[in-house]
Amino acid sequence: MNLILFEEQAMTQELPLDDPRAVHIISVLRCVPGKAFDAGFVNGPRGKGIVRSISSSSLILDFIFPDNQINEKLYPVTFIAGLPRPQTARKILQEVTSLGVAALYFVCTEKGEASYRKSRLWTKGEFRKYIIAGAEQAFSTLLPEIKLFDDLGECLHYLPEGEKIALDNYEAVISLNDYRYNHSRGILLIGPEKGWSAGERNLLREKGYTLAGLGNRVLRSETAAVAGIVLVLAGMKLI
Repeated sequence: MNLILFEEQAMTQELPLDDPRAVHIISVLRCVPGKAFDAGFVNGPRGKGIVRSISSSSLILDFIFPDNQINEKLYPVTFIAGLPRPQTARKILQEVTSLGVAALYFVCTEKGEASYRKSRLWTKGEFRKYIIAGAEQAFSTLLPEIKLFDDLGECLHYLPEGEKIALDNYEAVISLNDYRYNHSRGILLIGPEKGWSAGERNLLREKGYTLAGLGNRVLRSETAAVAGIVLVLAGMKLI
């Protein structure tokens, strides 16, 4: 954790000693009463947390935030992934959040496994801890918008205007590295682990999406997600 995030915006908080944040503060950061660490509130200010006291059961923390907060913003990029197996989705949630996209969506696809949607990751809201971990890694308090769609058509109807790019291993017409950008917002899709169906490719083309590639090597979904987003951010001159 480069930054420790807290959900509740209270200037004094108590953490049980078995809370992972408390464990990190004591065991990794070696904080003692009076010592400060980098902290922030989710989608709020960033500053310092200070250990007020450590008891046999909890930490008492105070927070100090500077008056001149940096006006941090997420990148105007929406990333969509065909719903993968839960362990892959966890990696995508964390890594893509750390890259700073404004929105991260998952979509059920024709070749995807329907049972993945029944994972605790989605039914119990466990996805949130992974986007928080991604923000903490990036030293940011901002979280992307997260949505899960029933099918590709529903997802495409919801999306804003912008550069429309879908990664595809088989029918790409251009390398993503060669794509030229004309909009201030980017939209990047990757298919599920078994790829897009023929019907989904046709739908993407009908909606104005360019099928682009990342080369001849077949990448894991989480690797393609990171590589694709970095190229889009670089192509849009955002990094």
